[in-house]
Amino acid sequence: MIPVVLYFLIFKYVPLANAVLAFKNYNVIQGIWGSPWVGTKYFEMFFHNPSFVPLIKNTLSISLFQLAVGFPIPILLALGLNEIKSARFKRTVQLVTYAPYFISTVVMVSIIMLFLAPRLGIINTILNAVGIDSINFLGDSSWFRSIYVFSDVWQTAGYSAVIYLAALAGVDPSLYEAAKVDGASRFQKIINVDLPGLMPAAVIILILSVGNIMAIGFEKMYLLQNPLNLSTSEIISTYVYKIGLLNANYSFATAVGLFNSVVNLTLLLVVNTVSKRVFRTSLW
Repeated sequence: MIPVVLYFLIFKYVPLANAVLAFKNYNVIQGIWGSPWVGTKYFEMFFHNPSFVPLIKNTLSISLFQLAVGFPIPILLALGLNEIKSARFKRTVQLVTYAPYFISTVVMVSIIMLFLAPRLGIINTILNAVGIDSINFLGDSSWFRSIYVFSDVWQTAGYSAVIYLAALAGVDPSLYEAAKVDGASRFQKIINVDLPGLMPAAVIILILSVGNIMAIGFEKMYLLQNPLNLSTSEIISTYVYKIGLLNANYSFATAVGLFNSVVNLTLLLVVNTVSKRVFRTSLW
């Protein structure tokens, strides 16, 4: 365990002390600890920034949309795979749905751009074939959330379903036998046996998902951005990169990142407490 413990200590816990940068006017010569204190100056700058409300709105809307769509689909996929009797067909479906997870973010964005290209993209080619004019999907801000969320679900649903399949494998076989003796249909077995067996794993994943609701992946979001869809694609992480890091305003970037982390931590604690009382399942 020593290498793992050292990794978390050196790269995760020790750097936490540098969060003090959010309360200082950082100077390269004086360093983090020698720079002068400015209190909550950068937090106030962020809260009073005209971009604050749109950033929070975009971040939350995409995260909640992703949670609403991406959370149930792996469960449905796992339940469907569990009902397949043909082992060969089941392995094929698992392979096809699991493989996209290993596509890198850059390649994934390239695929999306090629498919949705206004002139030569396969989607617009199909639309033109049925008499519908081409749509500039990535240039229309109203399409951005759907493109981001559904492409992410396509890429990660198979991987996420593995966790639920493992939970289903741990269900007591005698429960299925009892359901069969009682004359339960397939649907009734799913409702009364499979779903209760999935519930502990599903609740834990839901808690973790809510705890990361403000932390949308930066790479894919940044690569899909363009000036035409910026009104819905600009989120906290991309804003921090552009304003804080590209402009070398490290104190401001740290303040925004710290605010984001505190919100995520608060949501995690609240959802964990509610889950513990309602479902008797929690992270701790």
